[in-house]
Amino acid sequence: MKTFIRSVLAMLVASVALGDDPPAARESKTDDAARSAPPSAPSTSGAKGTVTAETARSPLDFTMKNIDGQDVPLSTYRGNVLLVVNVASRCGLTKRNYAELEPLYQKYKDRGLRVLAFPANDFLGQEPGTSAEIKNFCQTEYGVTFDLFDKISVKGAAQHEFYKYLTTKTGEFSGDIEWNFAKFLIGRDGRVIGRFGPRTNPSDAKLTEAIEKALDAPAPTGNGKPAEATPAAPAEKPAGPPTGKP
Repeated sequence: MKTFIRSVLAMLVASVALGDDPPAARESKTDDAARSAPPSAPSTSGAKGTVTAETARSPLDFTMKNIDGQDVPLSTYRGNVLLVVNVASRCGLTKRNYAELEPLYQKYKDRGLRVLAFPANDFLGQEPGTSAEIKNFCQTEYGVTFDLFDKISVKGAAQHEFYKYLTTKTGEFSGDIEWNFAKFLIGRDGRVIGRFGPRTNPSDAKLTEAIEKALDAPAPTGNGKPAEATPAAPAEKPAGPPTGKP
């Protein structure tokens, strides 16, 4: 028995000499360290900063929600020609524009045209519906198959950053949105190359000629970085907003 006690004492002495703690002491220190350690910061792995009009280099840098609420990176449209239109369901220009936008899309989609429609309620409350109501209206009344996006604001204090970019960072194509159905033309490389006012119908020769010219341009190669916006179609600024009534 004495021999056993001497062996245990020798082991304890050796443990102290080596700087080890007894199991209970180690557990206590671990708990104390965990309690005293500052909380860990949220993980930023994979986090992506919000793109703004000031930080974007191209309209294709933005991610927008489609009419069903799903995120759509506009970069997925690179290589296509885009016609970006702010739309409304109860405007005096609604019937003519929707009736012509779909045939325009059908005519040129195989060559790379994409129509991106952004509902907005900024002009006399002419787009008051929900996303589901807007989608149903477009598809039921006009057989729309081009891309519809979630309702946003295209002017004023609540203006979406995407439209803030279009109206402030595109050179001669900058300027406030005048009314429903203003149109921006974006080339295959992500540059804004044309702007057409609300009174320009989708079938207007000036617009279709600009679209055809853009479609004839080669798709971007290499890193696909867009250059600064350069004129390719005249920027159209009507004297005043249309007087169309809901």
